[in-house]
Amino acid sequence: MTYRAPVPDIIFTMRHVAGLDRAVADGLYGDLSVDLAETILDEAGRFANDVIAPLNREGDKHGVILKDGTVTTAPGWKEAYKGWTEAGWNALPGPVEYGGQGLPTLLNSACVEMWNAASMAFGIGPVLTMGAIEALVQHGSEYLRSLYLEKLVSGEWTATMNLTEPHAGSDLAALRSRAEPVGDGTYRVTGQKIFITYGEHDLTDNIIHLVLARLPDAPAGTRGISLFLVPKFLSDGTRNDVRCHSIEHKLGIHASPTCTMIFGDNGGAVGWLVGEENRGLACMFTMMNNARLAVGLQGVAIAERAYQQALGYANERRQGRAIGAVEGMSPIAVHPDVQRNLLTMKALTAAARAICYMTAEAIDRAHLEEDPARRKKANERASLLTPVAKAFSTDIGVEVSSIGVQVHGGMGFIEETGAAQHFRDARIAPIYEGTNGIQAIDLVTRKLPLAGGETVRAQIATMRATVTRLLKESTPAFGATAPRLRDAIESLDRATSHLLQSLSSNAQGEALAGATPYLRLFALAQGGAALAEMALAANAQAAGGDTDPAHAGRIALCRFFAENIAVGAKGLEETVMSGAGFLQDATLALAS
Repeated sequence: MTYRAPVPDIIFTMRHVAGLDRAVADGLYGDLSVDLAETILDEAGRFANDVIAPLNREGDKHGVILKDGTVTTAPGWKEAYKGWTEAGWNALPGPVEYGGQGLPTLLNSACVEMWNAASMAFGIGPVLTMGAIEALVQHGSEYLRSLYLEKLVSGEWTATMNLTEPHAGSDLAALRSRAEPVGDGTYRVTGQKIFITYGEHDLTDNIIHLVLARLPDAPAGTRGISLFLVPKFLSDGTRNDVRCHSIEHKLGIHASPTCTMIFGDNGGAVGWLVGEENRGLACMFTMMNNARLAVGLQGVAIAERAYQQALGYANERRQGRAIGAVEGMSPIAVHPDVQRNLLTMKALTAAARAICYMTAEAIDRAHLEEDPARRKKANERASLLTPVAKAFSTDIGVEVSSIGVQVHGGMGFIEETGAAQHFRDARIAPIYEGTNGIQAIDLVTRKLPLAGGETVRAQIATMRATVTRLLKESTPAFGATAPRLRDAIESLDRATSHLLQSLSSNAQGEALAGATPYLRLFALAQGGAALAEMALAANAQAAGGDTDPAHAGRIALCRFFAENIAVGAKGLEETVMSGAGFLQDATLALAS
């Protein structure tokens, strides 16, 4: 099935949930207008539809080839990337002083969704380059910025993130890669890194690796990690001492080269320190936080792609006779259980998109607000929402693509339809850029206590305000939306109080046990409130004479989410409040 970028839904979410109109009115985005944003997204959608999406299936079947240390990407990949950079898409969010367009994270996030929906294996590469740009802008020396940023911003060169080692996994404290100072301002980096996305490829002439390593006298643990920039080719054109040893054979995203990288076969790869010694993790987190939102958008993207394919198939596939039908077989899209599946796919996707775009707007305000107090609050809000955006969106990417296979029935299990590829591709997103378990732990232990709990309290208050507006609506189409969302928000409020109390009482185990269900609970309440904002806007526009049929659909989708999905909040609350009891019996149960 052909992907079509859902630009109207994207723009509606940006305007009525993420606050694009408000940000433009506040002057936050400079000369950017809503009309210009729509024009940019229309063009991005066309490129995604016409250039990238047709390569997705071929890229999955062909994969990448490693020969003599060189990785060759799938047919058409190099040409598509060249066209993408020449059109300026890589430079969209880049700093103006280095050739970028300086456009907001919110606008770029919508584009990132479309690139990844067209092909997740294509879209992940530029995500890392954009994150590296931000890390160098914030932490790189003037020398490094002047030498590398212009070509990274244009997309002429790409960048990678080198964290994971075979023995360490997510435990960065166990890193063994070394960096020896030479005395001329450079270092010699040695070590092995695994799971390096686009660590080697043929799309660009140079690849800039950001590598975590230890100095000789570094303290133990994460306090002794530094960050180094290690290019594939040095500025004089000589090849650096870094190579791709192998590529992984993976469940999905076959067209994205996932490499094992070796630094220092011949004495050490030349590298430069980024930021301060032993402060590399803080520098890398700049890149990782950027990437975490982008990976959340990958979850939205693959869910949207899977939904579109399932809907198309359900409208074409005829089987059985619909209730009330007189004769002939009916499209399976009219059967109630298939409708429930399709609505679940669409509602989860819309909720996750809204949360990601809200996060992007908060990031913009954290960077662009002139008032320090407002900038600080926006930064805390972005910090709170980021783990939710990453984990919930990637979780639903897997869930929605799995439902998509189910809608196809037996044909979904057959590779030729493409439904299986979406499911396979989606599965990596809850794992990389910090597993979703780590995101939940981050949310509960680091983000809930922000500002003494006031950040999360303010977010819950905003959700409540949305429900208050809903309660004033007498439109029958809303059904039980308001009371169901109110119940979900109250469950979130009680669970939040419980976890904050657990943290203040030093009951760390209890808080950790409830972290994952709490993140899901947060997302259901926030996602439901976001869909309610869209429903309220749609209702107001319809009442004002706008005859767009999508408005009725947005109200119906919100109602479905509230009455069929958000009702799971109560069970999640109970798990958070009492679920830590399993810790006492976990060892016995797992050993039996």
